[in-house]
Amino acid sequence: MCGIVGAVGARNIVPVLVEGLKRLEYRGYDSCGVAVLQDGALRRSRSTERVAELAAQTRDEGIDSPLGIAHTRWATHGAPAVHNAHPHFSHGPGADAADTKPGRVALVHNGIIENHEALRAELQARGYVFLSQTDTEVIAHLVDHLYDGDLFAAVKAATLRLTGAYAIAVFHRDEPQRVVGARQGSPLIMGVGGADDTERFLASDAMALAGVTDQIVYLEEGDVVDLQPGRHWIEHRAPGSAEHQRVDAAERPVRTVTAHSGAVELGPYRHYMQKEIFEQPRAIADTLEGVEAITPTLFGEQAEAVFSQIDRVLILACGTSYYSGSTAKYWLESIAKIPTNVEIASEYRYRDSVPDARTLIVTISQSGETADTLAALKHARSLGMEHTLTICNVATSAMVRECKLAYVTRAGAEIGVASTKAFTTQLAGLFLLTLTLAKLRGQLSPEAEAEHLKDMRHLPAALQAVLALEPQVMAWAEAFARKDNALFLGRGLHYPIALEGALKLKEISYIHAEAYPAGELKHGPLALVTAEMPVVTVAPNDALLEKLKSNMQEVRARGGELYVCADGDTHIQAEPGIHVIRMPEHYGALSPILHVVPLQLLAYHTACARGTDVDKPRNLAKSVTVE
Repeated sequence: MCGIVGAVGARNIVPVLVEGLKRLEYRGYDSCGVAVLQDGALRRSRSTERVAELAAQTRDEGIDSPLGIAHTRWATHGAPAVHNAHPHFSHGPGADAADTKPGRVALVHNGIIENHEALRAELQARGYVFLSQTDTEVIAHLVDHLYDGDLFAAVKAATLRLTGAYAIAVFHRDEPQRVVGARQGSPLIMGVGGADDTERFLASDAMALAGVTDQIVYLEEGDVVDLQPGRHWIEHRAPGSAEHQRVDAAERPVRTVTAHSGAVELGPYRHYMQKEIFEQPRAIADTLEGVEAITPTLFGEQAEAVFSQIDRVLILACGTSYYSGSTAKYWLESIAKIPTNVEIASEYRYRDSVPDARTLIVTISQSGETADTLAALKHARSLGMEHTLTICNVATSAMVRECKLAYVTRAGAEIGVASTKAFTTQLAGLFLLTLTLAKLRGQLSPEAEAEHLKDMRHLPAALQAVLALEPQVMAWAEAFARKDNALFLGRGLHYPIALEGALKLKEISYIHAEAYPAGELKHGPLALVTAEMPVVTVAPNDALLEKLKSNMQEVRARGGELYVCADGDTHIQAEPGIHVIRMPEHYGALSPILHVVPLQLLAYHTACARGTDVDKPRNLAKSVTVE
């Protein structure tokens, strides 16, 4: 599931809904739709094309209303097809399968309803007609079944029956000035104000409301919200079993949030991913702005007290963020001398682990709304590990609100599904955490601190020099575009960078790619090496260089083609079968931040050469808010 927008006011709200969907396109989606209450009846437009086509469709069909909901869907239950696209309508007893008699309720939903099969069977027995394969449709029918003249009451009652994660926006045919929302395990915000200061909005992301209102209310887990022109009402359901849950009125602060719409303009670049790769020098500079010394206060007022109570670190993350955490493990153990584990969030919460109250739980997330990572964080806290910190790119996200400490990166809006600048800014934040813990543990001398800070300040210039290598990478990409498989090798600190490079290539070019520690080559992957299997090698001039050169010779002896990202002083020479790009300088511990950039460019230009949809790769979503 991906994007929600809803609104109620006095003007035609459809253009606002469609523009909100456009601002959420970066999340990825495979269908979209809008529903309104018009002339006393439910009307909707749905499409498996882009939001621009949906906009034209709503104009052609004369969709016009002061109340409506809209959605971009990333398929989970049911194929990407119009009949599975949101919004969904209720189809009660007497409805027909041709959908000629839409019911009373329209609903959009992010998340996954885990007990949808049992609810579907129950509602079918009551005469409800299902026209989709989605889990979402059961919510629309359930609200309709429970409705007795008060939509707010019906939604509250329906949420008691749902197991799983949801953010929903719903309206009813008989209440023409009311939209109701609810959230549990999936993000939902409310906007206040609008054109005449009486409009109310729902959205899954404040970005959707950029240019409409900057007055935002962040709804909390268990909140149900009633939106009407000029007013809103929030109630909160306390956790616990349904029969013991208490519902109370809730006050949520209205915050001024500036969602920079200009950040999503493409400018002179061909794709957002290319733009974001080239924004990395500025993103790193912004992320490090104001860092004059290594101090716990970089992570919050309570940081020094928290850091004094920890003996180890546990990093929880998914995807690209997991690889940034894997890189940080090397830093934390070698520089700060603190034991560190890195876990894939979706695995951690479902296995038996040994909790330690003196562990610092570090979550990493670009959006701060990643469902698996949020759930893993809550699981860790339930085990008694209360020392929590997040590295996150969104200051107002659930992750930042849930953790005691935070370092908010300043990568800006990242539109391309394949993360680039969020990754490198995460590494910058994690390196600051490493230095802070090292200093507190007596492992960082003043001279070393000054040297590290000097290197960090030089990162933007160093990144600019790496970006100048783009023409050489483009030549590599022409060769890669004709391949179906690739291997990536790295050692030590750069093994996670090889993993990240392989992930980028497979995400956007659809070339199968795997990464291995180079020392593992002879333990299996070498069997795959032929002239048709390009082998990308990350080769910094570090203590493992000579070992890495031996691994490279193993590839050449089997006829493999090597593509080497090498520091200038590694003495690795280009020759037939060995293609070398020389990095401008060796950067010591911070080398991963530089070495990942050619791998990002390789994936990007290979995808361009293959003609894939770079910014919106198939089957992937930007913000993964479901398990």
